[in-house]
Amino acid sequence: MNPRLLALFPVSAVALAVGVALTGCGGDDAEFVPATFEKIEFSSMPAPTTDADMLKTYSTSVATVTMTDGSKKTYPLSYNTLFKNTDVISEVNGKKYAAAQLFDVNMSPLKDPNGDAVIAETADSNSLLKVGSKLFLVNHWEYDDVLADGQSAYKVANWYSRMPMEMNLSSIAQDSATGKLSVTSQKAVDFKSVNGGWIFCFGGPTPWNTHLGGEEDYDLYFVPGEKSYTTTAAGLKAMTEVYFNGTKTANPYHYGYATEVAVKEDGSYAVTKHYEMGRGTWEMARFAADGRTAIFGDDGAYSGLFMFVGDKQNDPKAGGSLYAAKWNQTSADGTDGGTADITWVKLGSANYDEIKKIIDNGTTIGDIFETSMTEVAGYIPTRAGSAETIWLKLKPGMEKAAAFLETRRYAAYLGATTEFTKGEGVAFNEKDKKMYYAISYTQSSMLAKDGGPVDHIRLKGNNAGATYTFDLASGQKDTKGAAINSAYVATKAYVEPMLLGKPITADANGNIADVNTIANTDNVHYSEKMRTLFIGEDSGTHVNNFIWAYNVDTKKLSRILSVAAGAEATGLQVVDDMNGYAYIMANNQHQGDWIKTQNKDLTARLDTLAKSTYGVNNRGTSNYRLTAHVGYIGGMPAIK
Repeated sequence: MNPRLLALFPVSAVALAVGVALTGCGGDDAEFVPATFEKIEFSSMPAPTTDADMLKTYSTSVATVTMTDGSKKTYPLSYNTLFKNTDVISEVNGKKYAAAQLFDVNMSPLKDPNGDAVIAETADSNSLLKVGSKLFLVNHWEYDDVLADGQSAYKVANWYSRMPMEMNLSSIAQDSATGKLSVTSQKAVDFKSVNGGWIFCFGGPTPWNTHLGGEEDYDLYFVPGEKSYTTTAAGLKAMTEVYFNGTKTANPYHYGYATEVAVKEDGSYAVTKHYEMGRGTWEMARFAADGRTAIFGDDGAYSGLFMFVGDKQNDPKAGGSLYAAKWNQTSADGTDGGTADITWVKLGSANYDEIKKIIDNGTTIGDIFETSMTEVAGYIPTRAGSAETIWLKLKPGMEKAAAFLETRRYAAYLGATTEFTKGEGVAFNEKDKKMYYAISYTQSSMLAKDGGPVDHIRLKGNNAGATYTFDLASGQKDTKGAAINSAYVATKAYVEPMLLGKPITADANGNIADVNTIANTDNVHYSEKMRTLFIGEDSGTHVNNFIWAYNVDTKKLSRILSVAAGAEATGLQVVDDMNGYAYIMANNQHQGDWIKTQNKDLTARLDTLAKSTYGVNNRGTSNYRLTAHVGYIGGMPAIK
């Protein structure tokens, strides 16, 4: 027996089991049932108080496992870095590069205007996968923010506001005696077959054991005439000139999809962008256990809540139907996150090949909609992705193209709700038939009288956000009365008290949300075995962001990880049993990106300490600001 599994069983129970086995039929007729896992509880570690601790990503939480015979055992947790973005371990075309090195279409390394390597500091999603007998990790790099000389990539003259992005595929070794994970080899994932990648955000494993990540299309959905169209033009220019080296003009309809990396036991892989699941600012798409129903986290302002229901289990490419939620508010004043009944507007049905053909034919938004920035008779006013109202009229026969290429815009056109803000991670609770959806900030489009053409969501603002709970049910119908072929259809939305952010007046350090509760939820992952929702923060309101464990039965909220100051907690994935051990995958990104309200004296001290601790590079830039960690919380046996 694995030593960590053995540790779950009290010695007396193990000895008794052996004794029963030895006596056989000649002993007591009563059958002995050994103690098994009953529940787990996490202690809540204190928030960091020293400057040194504020600059660390660490855990002092303890997991207490209770067995069915009442016995308990404790397991101290610890944070382990698998690799950093700057570690030279990623092999491409026979050469080694930094893990977060970015590449062009030919997998040639990108360099900035100063000739320095373009290395992202934004570790995001993780999927730890067991394929056959081997372990692999797929991880994301979201965007490139800071150049080696310390300048913001967004502000450098004659440079690009965004870069084509990358993922890693790492082979992982596991120490059978301790459970410690390590990287044995790594390579950058080649996205040439899908025209490159754009802002890879959150993601996670699918029920069919592949990685599925969100391609967060913040930039490329604006249309000519919108004030923000300059952002789209800049993004397409970057893909055309930086990724394609001017050999091909980037098409906005190649970006903004749930992106799958299917890994084989020999370390090879296949990449698919799931065009049939719709295009948007996807934080991620999470599939329920049925392998057919996915809910999307749609980031940004004036965003939606979307659902894909596949026709075939574990094979979204085979086709399915796409739906957008309508929020029917049931609370009068919108306090505490409000409450709502949820109905679903069907946008359309299609398979992968159908939508790929539409894209390959060179379809543009001008082929799909008549658009106007001012009111036109017969056009429908919409807000989708920005606070600017656009009047739309669908062109004949373009329903399918609108549904899958202009998903959020078409949802608004058909009367679904596009008033959510900062929709982030999604998690399913299978036993209780609930879904959790992170709204990082309750603001702008979610407020009452926000100025849009409709006002479905009428809440009071909360700059610390909320994690919504949605009740799920089968036997539901869409707004036209047609059956929805899924047992995971959201019907009601509300916020449990402990999952509501609590803004405060700035404390001594500059926190403007209570440090003893969640602020600005981003990543979420639910463990069925632990009966626990794990929550990671991306907060502009906490000096240090945290990862929390929320027990859905006891309602206890425990802080289990403190992330380096200025950094976002990313990469959350909970693995209940990987060869006898449990892991909570966790990364950090953009450490040193101090919150706006942070105490100036604290910032000065942290800057100085960070430079002395991490050092500076050859450009004089603090390595603290340029470093990101990919890792995990370890110390637990398998939870079965």
